[in-house]
Amino acid sequence: MNHKNGFNPLSRNSAHQRAMFRNMVTSLFRYERIMTTKAKALEVRKIAEKLITRSKIDSMHNRRIVARYIQDKVILVKLFVVIGQRMKERQGGYTHVLKFGFRKGDVANVVFLELIDYKFQKEEANEKKSDKKNSEANA
Repeated sequence: MNHKNGFNPLSRNSAHQRAMFRNMVTSLFRYERIMTTKAKALEVRKIAEKLITRSKIDSMHNRRIVARYIQDKVILVKLFVVIGQRMKERQGGYTHVLKFGFRKGDVANVVFLELIDYKFQKEEANEKKSDKKNSEANA
C-alpha cells in the first residue's frame, strides 16, 4: 500500500513547484491569509508549518534554513520576530484551511489558507472604535 507517501506534483516540474511554493509561503506570511485552490493549499501548508516550527527558536542556523524558502528579508524578520513568537506556545497546527466555494471558470475548490490567530482588519478597526467610544463615555 502507498498511503501518505509522496506529494502532489500539481502537474508542474520541480523548478516551477519550488518557485510557486516559495511565493505562496512568502505571501502567507506577509498577509497571514491567502486564497488558493485546495490542492495547492494542502501542499503549501506542509512547508509553512515546518518554517513556523523553525522560527520559534531564533538562531542563525534556523534563519539560514528558512531563508532558503523566503527570499524577502522583511518577511523573514516578521516570521522570526512576530509570527514565531506568537506561535511559541503552540505544539503544531499553525495554519488552517477554510473552504470558500468553487472558482467560476474551472469549478476548482477554492479555500483560504490562514494562520490560526488571524483576525480580520475590519474587526480590529471596529474594536478600536468601540474602545474609543467606551473611553470617551467613561471620561
